[in-house]
Amino acid sequence: MTATTAPAGWTHTYSGKVRDLYVPDAATEAGRAVQDRHGDVVLVVASDRISAYDHVLASEIPDKGIVLTQLSLWWFAQLEDLVPNHVVTAEPGDEPGDVPPAFAGRAMVCRRLEMFPVECVARGYLTGSGLAEYRAGGKVTGIPLPAGLVDGSRLPEPIFTPATKAELGDHDENVSFDVVARTVGAETAERLRELTLAVYARAEGIARERGVVLADTKLEFGTDPVTGAITLGDEVLTPDSSRFWPADAWEPGRAQPSFDKQYVRDWLTSPASGWDRAGDAAPPALPAEVVERTRARYVEAFERLTGRPLG
Repeated sequence: MTATTAPAGWTHTYSGKVRDLYVPDAATEAGRAVQDRHGDVVLVVASDRISAYDHVLASEIPDKGIVLTQLSLWWFAQLEDLVPNHVVTAEPGDEPGDVPPAFAGRAMVCRRLEMFPVECVARGYLTGSGLAEYRAGGKVTGIPLPAGLVDGSRLPEPIFTPATKAELGDHDENVSFDVVARTVGAETAERLRELTLAVYARAEGIARERGVVLADTKLEFGTDPVTGAITLGDEVLTPDSSRFWPADAWEPGRAQPSFDKQYVRDWLTSPASGWDRAGDAAPPALPAEVVERTRARYVEAFERLTGRPLG
């Protein structure tokens, strides 16, 4: 079954950079049975697609979708006492409302949330767009930071550095807390900051115990329309939404080795790719070696963090 071929009872509604979404097909008996069983839900399928520099690449990374889904499920379980999540079931089966067997391992049936229009980012280390902001003015999303920090520096304490949600193909834009407060209300903004930092603190401690540095992470929250509770949605703490570094190789002052798609980014911007990031051409296909090494990094992240083999 291809990513957008709808299984019985579901209809394809959206494809993002990595995920494909399906909703119950109310025009069919199977779709109505899904709604009767679970209510207002969505089937979230993680593909093996990979994106970089706002492009979805032609090459796929085998098992990436399984890593993203299974790691998210593992993290949701570690965090369930801090914040509810949107997962209804990830069990495959043939009954309406089960994960269709063709998507086993890479899909979740989830409650549909009323999502907040903000990316909730927590940073414990300085790198990426945060480093660029710091170098420009000594602040990240308006938060002053000490002088003398370098790429990979651990921050005095984790900070909440939200961003706007961008359309497919556009950049997320870092914004101040005040912008979030004006967008969702001061009380909700405070709660989003509190939850984001609580999730980061829990996850950073778990990762550190396993020899992994969680440098930063991006979370998405929404309101459960039934309970009214702020609920953790989308994926959580995967190599697509977080920077994971091997703790034994952490060395501030340089780019860090990572368990994510940085290897793809580095190849794309190297002379070997022949690609001009500033041009109009799409990125080239990835060589087999880059695909395999990227897959290995995703799998290693899963196995280090969960302590169990993939599959």
